[in-house]
Amino acid sequence: MLRHSIILLSIVASLFVACRSEKVDTLKTGDLVFVGIPMDYSLDNSSMDAAIASATGNPDSLNLIHVAIAEVDAEGKWIIDATIKRGIDRHPLDTFVTDFTLKDGSMPVFIVKRLKDPSKTAEYVANTRKYLGRPYDLHFMPSDDSLYCSELVRDCYVGPDGEYVFDTVPMNFKDADGEFPLYWRQLFERLHAPIPQGLPGTNPQDMSKSPALVSTKVDLP
Repeated sequence: MLRHSIILLSIVASLFVACRSEKVDTLKTGDLVFVGIPMDYSLDNSSMDAAIASATGNPDSLNLIHVAIAEVDAEGKWIIDATIKRGIDRHPLDTFVTDFTLKDGSMPVFIVKRLKDPSKTAEYVANTRKYLGRPYDLHFMPSDDSLYCSELVRDCYVGPDGEYVFDTVPMNFKDADGEFPLYWRQLFERLHAPIPQGLPGTNPQDMSKSPALVSTKVDLP
């Protein structure tokens, strides 16, 4: 009995040490911050977030609806991203967190991923400067001067040799039933443009699975 108790205590102690040793890192320049909405969270069916979730979400995981670039300097922690509200903008991390607070006051899930090879991180973040102030790309087209969130990341994470870190995939705007959600139909009708179904593009859900990234435990904000 005593021997069993000692073994049990050893197992518990090992688990405790393992939990305590799980490293919580700090946000670093070049980290990508993905915004995830739990599968059981109800979104307004007329919102872009809901339309993105229905088209690219995975029923076995979070619906990743946004991705942003982190920058850390002597003045603080910053986010560079593309949103309808701000266009392509650099703003404090706290502002980013506030912008993505859910309608019921709860917080989404923030997932931080980092490049496995950080050697060109500063260069990639510096690339963002030429895009600041441009509008959000409501057309989701790769050939115009505006950019959507994951398009901004792809276009910034490219070396001087023109080699992109992240690949494109055929864009999908249809839901699980093969229909275009109301949001997309109304948006592109107002833009007098076709829905760019199947054209090459990017989205946060697929980008998060890139083999170039590794998950990093970071508590935000």
